[in-house]
Amino acid sequence: MPETTSTDTSGPAVADRAGRGRDVTAAVARFAAVPTVGPLAALVIACLYFSLSTDRFLTGGNLSLVVQQVMEVGTLAVGQTIVILTAGIDLSNGAVMALGTIVMTRLAVGGDVPAPLAIVIGVVVCAAFGAVNGGLVTMARLPAFIVTLGTLNIAFALTHIYSHEQTVTGLPKALTALGQTFPLGNTDVTYGSVVMLALFAVAWYVLRYTAAGRHVYAVGDNPEAARLTGVSTRRLLITVYTVAGAVYGLAGLLLVGRTAVGDPQAGQTDNLDSITAVVLGGVSLFGGRGSIVGVLFGALIVGVIRNGLQLMGVASIYQVLITGILVILAVGVDRLARRRRQ
Repeated sequence: MPETTSTDTSGPAVADRAGRGRDVTAAVARFAAVPTVGPLAALVIACLYFSLSTDRFLTGGNLSLVVQQVMEVGTLAVGQTIVILTAGIDLSNGAVMALGTIVMTRLAVGGDVPAPLAIVIGVVVCAAFGAVNGGLVTMARLPAFIVTLGTLNIAFALTHIYSHEQTVTGLPKALTALGQTFPLGNTDVTYGSVVMLALFAVAWYVLRYTAAGRHVYAVGDNPEAARLTGVSTRRLLITVYTVAGAVYGLAGLLLVGRTAVGDPQAGQTDNLDSITAVVLGGVSLFGGRGSIVGVLFGALIVGVIRNGLQLMGVASIYQVLITGILVILAVGVDRLARRRRQ
């Protein structure tokens, strides 16, 4: 009988499978490296956990409530994000927001100022604090941490002096309009929630598709290199802090709309909550890296955890404990990722 010759194709087949395996691994690695993937995964996991733990969590009314509860902190986080992307930080944003709310409400209620004009003045006051922060950071070359710690105390003191320690009530409808709701299916959604999401959309577009946004990342990554390429780092930083201040004023308007009062005690921990949202959203505290979309997810993570634990009857102090642990883990992951890139 003639001898049968067999062809060994195992070598090329194995190599082909190995090549496809490397391609899949590389694709997974690139997907995992996207800044928003981690925050989105954490948000989904948190939602799944609380939806299984309590049947009240995954309802339209409760999810709308979560967004309402984070809308001013989320708005503060928009301003905080652009500051942190430049390798700065703003500890004063909660106190500046509170001052803006008192200015708006007192002018509108006791100062015979039309409500729209009172809103504009309140936002301008907040923007002025931002400009002062930016000027001291750039012109005096003081650390952002120290500058904003000082302006935090100044804004806090001015809030209590101007308000005479009294809550402002009886606000005109123009000041509380963003707290009103409209039906979306079977769920009532506040106009303030839409404004917060719109601010995130605008910030996303500016940071991703404009020269100013690219300059923000460049300054945060390497300010000297950005200066040598023609970026006016001083002007950019002053602009960033000023715009952030104006955003804090808008956050104050959202807060007034939600609570229907001007409260001098408001915003005392919102600076830390906004930093928490930014860090959980994957933005590097060292500047130059991160996505504003991730910050939205970070703000929602904080809101979902607090809301879910509250529905489960967990004491509020444990909500703070868990949030603190998440912040430390997020910063640790960012530090490890930074070391791997170096």
